[in-house]
Formats: sequence, structure tokens, C-alpha cells
Amino acid sequence: MKIKLTKRFIDSAKAEKAGEKSKHHGKIIDTYYFDSDLIGFGIKVTPPGRKIYFVQYRIHNRKRRLSIGTHGSPWTPDTARTEASRLLGIVSHGGDPAEDKQEAKKVLTVADLCELYLEEGALHKKESTLYVDRRRIQRHIVPVLGKKLADRITRADIERFLIAVADGKTATDVKTGFRGRAIVKGGQGTANRAFALLRAILSFAVGRGIRSDNPAFGIKKFKEGRKDRFLSQQELARLGATLKEVEQEGVNPIGIAAIRLIIFSGCRKSEILTLEWKHVDFENMCLRLPDSKTGFKVVPLGAPAMELLSTLPRIQDSPYAFPGEKPGHHIVGVPKIFNKVRERAKLENVSLHTLRHAFASVGVGGGASLLVVGAILGHSSEAMTARYGHLAADPVKQAAERISNDIAAAMNGKTKENVVPMKEAAQ
Repeated sequence: MKIKLTKRFIDSAKAEKAGEKSKHHGKIIDTYYFDSDLIGFGIKVTPPGRKIYFVQYRIHNRKRRLSIGTHGSPWTPDTARTEASRLLGIVSHGGDPAEDKQEAKKVLTVADLCELYLEEGALHKKESTLYVDRRRIQRHIVPVLGKKLADRITRADIERFLIAVADGKTATDVKTGFRGRAIVKGGQGTANRAFALLRAILSFAVGRGIRSDNPAFGIKKFKEGRKDRFLSQQELARLGATLKEVEQEGVNPIGIAAIRLIIFSGCRKSEILTLEWKHVDFENMCLRLPDSKTGFKVVPLGAPAMELLSTLPRIQDSPYAFPGEKPGHHIVGVPKIFNKVRERAKLENVSLHTLRHAFASVGVGGGASLLVVGAILGHSSEAMTARYGHLAADPVKQAAERISNDIAAAMNGKTKENVVPMKEAAQ
């Protein structure tokens, strides 16, 4: 399909279903869009939503396609088109940029290898995960190892990398824009996560023949203490009272409602902030999330969560349950709101994700099994999910109902004895 590749078009472009003549008929597949101005320049859109600029050409009667980079800084339609023009100029003089790139792989630096991994080795990852990967590469891996040749990295290099990040050698605090700021911290946890990404990148290098082995295998990460943080009955009461206070003071009610739904449901922050009305099943009292961290999942909801959703206003032309100030976008300032609430409620070492832990702790503390709570939270692997197969929906729904009620009661300063269970819905 040929079309003028502009930023507006690319931002809205989606992968499409295969045609009737394709063996993938009916499935969403990689979709290629070619620029109408520069022959051979295009962008590939994958089903998960990644958008990769490329250049396509023929040489020696062979069709070649070479990736330029993923849409987003530094690659925009203009910068990618300029690079495509340069590559096509090489072809016009008898060169083969794809072949040159294959040769260059033999002398890649770690920085080059990381870029290649992001372009070609992480296509299965979600954009949110790739965003974090890019930051870890830019802030930790490249500063320490970026200039070293990828095929010369040793076990000792990686062990020194772990220590350097843990000791804060890559820590920084830089301005990233008019109001932007990047605060990068070190520590053993940061080192462990950067190391895990580096190990995956080196495994990718082995698969591509850039290395014959992965020197990261066998290296032990730092031991991290458990950081599970739960909320007591008294802390839940303070949280509930503070949410009411700031709401009465005029703090964004949509943001306050989002915080409440996170703790009433046990969902991840991203799952609630991006929640669309079409994913809310009022009749069956659940959310049907098509693309959570673990894929499609059904989240049963209790009465407090359903009541909250039923009272939310619906904004015309917005698909989101928690719309943002910008038309067509979901709310984004909830962490800032929660920080204000957390400080006033004097809740130390508490984040929005802690509310998810609180949901689980209230559930287990109230007698729900780990399997049932795990089914509600949906944070299991595929193997664990299979273990839930024999569970009927009722105990899971009942547990979600009880946990949500217990939390709502605690946030209203009531004890468990004051909790009144919701009447069973008519079938």
C-alpha cells in the first residue's frame, strides 16, 4: 500500500488482517506501508504495534529489505526518509547496504548490538517493555560496555558491569526537556535488571552468529531482600480518609477514582489507566482485558469496584473510563496525585503497585487460597494458569467480592465485623 508517510499517518497506522488469498487469512499480520514520494522507503507495523522503518530494493535480481530503525526518537518520517535516500544512493552505485550490514555484524560494538537487538531481536515485546529496555541500555549498558566489541566481551567484563551499576557508577540526574528530568539510580536491584537485559541481548547475539557463547550465563545476580509492602487496617483507613480529603479539595476526581479502582480490583496501574468502557462487563461484574501484561484476562470485580465504575461520567468521543485532559487520551497524572495522597496519609515506602500487594494480602489474610487470589490478579505463568482450569468461576468471584468489600470497609474506617456482603445478583 502506497501513501505519504507522515507522522500523523504513522501514529495511527495499525497492522491489518490478511486477505482471503493468504494462508494467514483472518489473522492480524505484519503490514507494510510504502511511501508514495520515495520508492523503496516504507514502514512495517507489527500486530503488537511496533513500527519499523525500512528500505527495500533489488540487486542482482534479488529483493532485499533492510531495517532502518523503530519509529520514535531518533527516527521520524523525515530522518528515516533521509537515511533511506542515503541507502538507496549506495544501491544506485552498485552497493548492497544489507550485505554491508551483515559484514558489520562481525565487528559490532556492544552499543551496535543493543541497537540491533531493539530493531530485530525484541519484536515480541510490548512497546511499554521496550521503552524500559531502551532506558536501561542508554543509562547503564552503553555507558559501561558500549564501546567494547560484542564478540570480545568476557565474563569478567560482565561481572565488573554488575558491580559498577550496583555502586552507582551509572547514576545520573539530567534534564530531558523543558520540564523533563531523568533521575537514574544505581543499586543492586537496578544492576540485576540491567544484567538480565544484557544476558538476553547476548543470547540474541549467539542466535545471530555474532558470538559463539553467552558469557553472562552462570553469573550470579545480587541477592535482593523481599520488598513486599502491605497496608494494615489502620493504613487503609488513613488512605481512604485522605482520598476523601483531597477529593473535597478539588483534586482531579478521575485520578482519585482510578486510585480507588486499582485497590478495589488488584489490577496493575496500566490496566486501570488504559481501561476502555468496552472492556467493562457490568452484567457479569468483571473486566475483560484484551492485552494485559499476561495477555487476555478476565478480572472479577466486587460491589465497591462496580459501584465506582457505574458512577463515572462518560466523556463523548473518549473510549476510556478514566479520560485525560487531552481529547482521545487516557489520564496520565495519577502517580503524581497518589504521591500527594501518600505523603499526607503518612504512608512510607508505598507506591501504586503496593495497592496491588494490599489487595492480595487482604485476600490471603481473609482465608482465600493463593490459587484463587492469583486467579484474580492474573499474574501467573501459562503453567499456573492451567492449574486454575479446574476452578469454577464462583469461588473466584466470591473472593473478589469479599476482598473488595473488606478493603472498602477498611478505607471507610470500619472493621471486618461491620462489613455487609453484597446480595447475590439475580441470574
